[in-house]
Amino acid sequence: MIPYDFDFPRVAAVVLIFVMWAAYGPILSFLGRGTLNAQLHVVRLRWMRMLLNSPRENRVIDAIMMGQLSNSMAFFGSATLILLAGLVGTLASVNHVHASLTTMSFFPPMSLAMFTLYFATLTVIMAVCFFSFTYALRKLAYSLAMIGGLNNADARTPHCTVMVAQTAVVLTEAVKSLNNGIRGYYFAVAALFLFVGPYVAMGVTVGVSLLLFYRQGFSTESLAIERYVVAMNDLEVEAEQHGRM
Repeated sequence: MIPYDFDFPRVAAVVLIFVMWAAYGPILSFLGRGTLNAQLHVVRLRWMRMLLNSPRENRVIDAIMMGQLSNSMAFFGSATLILLAGLVGTLASVNHVHASLTTMSFFPPMSLAMFTLYFATLTVIMAVCFFSFTYALRKLAYSLAMIGGLNNADARTPHCTVMVAQTAVVLTEAVKSLNNGIRGYYFAVAALFLFVGPYVAMGVTVGVSLLLFYRQGFSTESLAIERYVVAMNDLEVEAEQHGRM
C-alpha cells in the first residue's frame, strides 16, 4: 500500500542525490575543467619516470608518500565500515527508531515507509563509499607492485614508456576511487536533510554539488594545480627541445 507522503518531491529528492553524485565527473568534463585527479595524472606520469631513472635505494621518500596514501584509504575504509554497521543495525529495527523519533516535537511527521526509504538511502550511500575505499586499496596494491617492478632504465624506451604510463593509470584510478568515496560523504550530508524535508534536501544537494564544483575548478588550490601542471609541461617541452640541440 502506497504511504500517504509518497509523492514526487520526496522521490525526486532521493533521485537527485544519486544523479548529482554520478554526474559529477561528466559535468566537469562537459564544462571543460576536468577533475583535479585527471590534471594530476600528468604529474604522476612524471613521478613514475623519475622513479624509473632513480636507483632503488633512493626511493625512501616515495615509499613514505605511498604509505601515507595507503593509510588514508585504510582510515576512511575503517571509519565507513563502522558507520555502515551502525546504519545496517539501525535499519534492522527501523520501526522502533521511527516510533521514537516521531514522538519528538522537532521531528516532522513522516510515514514508516518514507522513513525507511530515507534511511536506506543513507545506508546505500555509505555502502558505496565503503566499496569505493576498499577498491581504492586494491588498486593501490596493484600500483605498488607495478612501482616495485620499475627498474633503473631509460624511460624513453618503448617498453619503459608503457610501464610508466600504465603504472600512472592504475595509481590515478586508485586515487579516483578514494575521491569518489570521500565525495559520497558530502552527499550523505545532503541525504540527512531528507528527514527535514524534500525541498531542503534538494537545496542542500545542489549546494553540495556547487561547493564540489567550486573546489575542483575555481578554488585557490585547483588554480594552483592547473598552473603547476602547465609549468611542468612547459618545462618538459623546453628540456626535450634542449636535448635535441
